[in-house]
Amino acid sequence: MSRILCIALNPTVDIASDVDKLVPTRKMRTRNQRQDAGGGGINVARVLAELGEHPDLIYFSGGATGNVLEDALKGMSVTLRPVPMSGAVRVAFMVQEISTGLEYRFVPEGPVISEREVEVMFETLEASTADYVVASGSLPRGAPTNTYARMAQLFLRKGSRFVLDASGEALKETLSETQVYLVKPSLDELEYVVGHSLDEVQAAEAAQMIVRRGAAKYMVVTMGQAGALVAGADKVIKEPALAVPVRSSVGAGDSFTGAMVWALAQNYPLDEAFRLGIAAGAAAVTTQGSEFSRQQVFDLYHSMSTPM
Repeated sequence: MSRILCIALNPTVDIASDVDKLVPTRKMRTRNQRQDAGGGGINVARVLAELGEHPDLIYFSGGATGNVLEDALKGMSVTLRPVPMSGAVRVAFMVQEISTGLEYRFVPEGPVISEREVEVMFETLEASTADYVVASGSLPRGAPTNTYARMAQLFLRKGSRFVLDASGEALKETLSETQVYLVKPSLDELEYVVGHSLDEVQAAEAAQMIVRRGAAKYMVVTMGQAGALVAGADKVIKEPALAVPVRSSVGAGDSFTGAMVWALAQNYPLDEAFRLGIAAGAAAVTTQGSEFSRQQVFDLYHSMSTPM
């Protein structure tokens, strides 16, 4: 069993392409099409594999598009453990408009998961052991909003470090009902949890308050061009965003999560693991799709100055 387990409850087949200009009602010819397995937990597993880890990946799969997903996953250095579902894996589309540089992302809701399928997922998780467990991405329709909270409680009991990258009610309920090791909301997602808008200083205070009340050991908040921060009970570390050319934002947050978890599993200190996460997120936005090289990540990591 791998020391890192990734969970993808709502995976996708990601199709990305370019078009000169988006025009309504007209047929537009795209080019440079690429197809990848996607969705939060899958993107995290891909990053871990690129950094030299061999994680386990537990994910829902079904339908003809599930076969496409399986084929796309076969080239990854990951142990695959699909959980069958009656619905079909969703297909997401990303189109880059060359004339403006703008990126358009179309992401379907995905299939409805039955109560029995949720229980089969938990039976699979119950049999799993790992030092770190990463759950990333949206919940599929039909899954209760406390699904991630239930996972956190399961792995807390099993002695694993549970890492969560989620949003909305699923995030809010988890932080109100149980404890996670690491949680990584964006600023918008943190604002949803606390119920009001936050500036950078307030975001740091809110993150540390959540940590101090015992909902998480660490909280990372990503803030786009304003950089990111990590809060522990005793300190907050902030880093500016790295200046890199942006080609696509697909998978940047998952790249951050995957690299930071990899570094923590390698016994990096918290601040250095945080910086490696920032480097991986920056590397991800420089590529079309969701792939980058280990060398890119470490080049950016070594270029960073001492944390503020």
